[in-house]
Amino acid sequence: MPFATMRRAVTESVSGLPRAFWWLWTSTLVNRLGAFVATFMALYLTLERGYSASYAGLVVALHGLGGVVSSLGAGVMTDRLGRRPTLLIAQASTAVSVAVLGFMEHPVAIAGVACAVGMASNASRPAVQAMMADIVRPEDRVRAFSLNYWAINLGFAISSAGAGFIASYSYRAGFLIEAAMTMACAIVVFAKLPESRPVRTALEKAAEPDVGLGTVVRDGRFMGVVGLSFLVALIFQQGSVGLPIAMGEAGFTPADYGVAIAVNGVLIVALQIPVTRFIEHRDAGRLLVISSVLAGYGFGLTAFAGSVGVFALTVCVWTLAEIVNAPTQTGLVVRLSPVHGRGRYQGMYTMSWSVAALVAPLMSGFVIDRFGAEWLWAACAVIGTGAAFGYWALMRKLPEEEAPGAAEVSAAEPVAPRTDSVAEPRP
Repeated sequence: MPFATMRRAVTESVSGLPRAFWWLWTSTLVNRLGAFVATFMALYLTLERGYSASYAGLVVALHGLGGVVSSLGAGVMTDRLGRRPTLLIAQASTAVSVAVLGFMEHPVAIAGVACAVGMASNASRPAVQAMMADIVRPEDRVRAFSLNYWAINLGFAISSAGAGFIASYSYRAGFLIEAAMTMACAIVVFAKLPESRPVRTALEKAAEPDVGLGTVVRDGRFMGVVGLSFLVALIFQQGSVGLPIAMGEAGFTPADYGVAIAVNGVLIVALQIPVTRFIEHRDAGRLLVISSVLAGYGFGLTAFAGSVGVFALTVCVWTLAEIVNAPTQTGLVVRLSPVHGRGRYQGMYTMSWSVAALVAPLMSGFVIDRFGAEWLWAACAVIGTGAAFGYWALMRKLPEEEAPGAAEVSAAEPVAPRTDSVAEPRP
C-alpha cells in the first residue's frame, strides 16, 4: 500500500472524534500497559509463593467472581453518581488493592484481596463504555469502540511481554508498577475528563420512567443480546482456557501454545482499524451472524489441527470473528440502551463476559476430561451456530428505523440537555 494511501486511511480512522474520547482512550491504553497482575497471577502463586495449582486456580476464580459481582453495582453507580466519579473510584480502588495484594502473605488474605482487585478493576468498564457512548456521535461509535478495543489489545500485548521480564526481577515490582499506572489513569480522568452523564429535566423525568436493574432484566430484547453475548464470550474464552489444555494433552509445549496464541494479538493490532473501516457502515445483524459463525467454526476447526502452523491458522479464523464482533456488539448494546440507563445496561452486558470467564474453564475441563478435546471444539461450533441464529432472529424483530447499520443509532434517540461542555453532538 502506498504511503499516501496508508496515511489517508489512518487519518480517516482517527479523525472527527472528540478530544474527551482521546483522553479516555489514553486512560485505557495506560491501564492495559500496566495490566501485569492478571498475566502472572498463577505463576506468582505457584512459583514465588509455592502454593498448589488448585489454590492458584481458586484465587484466579475469585478474581473473576469479583468482576461478576461488581458489574451490576458499577452500572448503577455509573447512572447515579456519574461516569467520572465511578471511574475515579474504580481506578483508585484498583491501584490501592493491587499494591496491597503484592504484600499479602496469608493464603486467605491473598484470596480476599484478589477478589477485591477483580471487583475494583472490573468496575470501570460500564463507566468507560457509557462515557464513550455519551461523547461520541452515533455514526462514529463503532469506530470509537474499535479504537478502544485496539488500545486494550495493544496494551495487553506489550504488558504481557513486559510481565515476564519484570517477574524475573521481582513479582512485587509488577504489583507496584500496575498500581502506579492505574493511579496515573485516575489522575488523567480527574484532570482531563468532564462528566458526560446526560442531565434530565423535570419534564423528561416525568415523561420517562426511571431505569432500574429490574427494567433491564425485563427488557427481553436487550437480555437476548446479553444471552447471545454470553454464548459468544464462552467461545472466545476457550482461546485462553481450552486451547492450552488441548495442545498440552496433544504433546505440544507451552512455547508452541505461545506461538499460536500470539497470532491473536498480532492480528488484532494489525487489522482492527482497517477491518473496522470496512464494516462500520454495514448491517450490524449480518456482521454479528457472520462473526458468530466464524468464532464457532474457527474453534471447531481446531479438532483437525495437528501442527503449530494449523493451530495458528485456526486462531486466524476466530480472531477475525473477534475483530468484527467486539465493536459491532458494543455498538448494538448502546443502541438498545436508554440514554439515562446506559450504566446499568452496560453493567449487565459486562456481566455476560465476566460470567463466561467463570464458566469457560469449568466447561473446557469437564468436556476434555469426560469426552476429549474434539467434543469441546464441536461444542464451540454448535454454540456459534446457535448464537448466529439467535442474532438473525433478534435483528429481524428490530423495527427498521432502529437497525439501520452497524454504526448508527435511531435518529429519534432522546438526548437530554447537558450542563457540561461535552454534550453529545447530533448527526
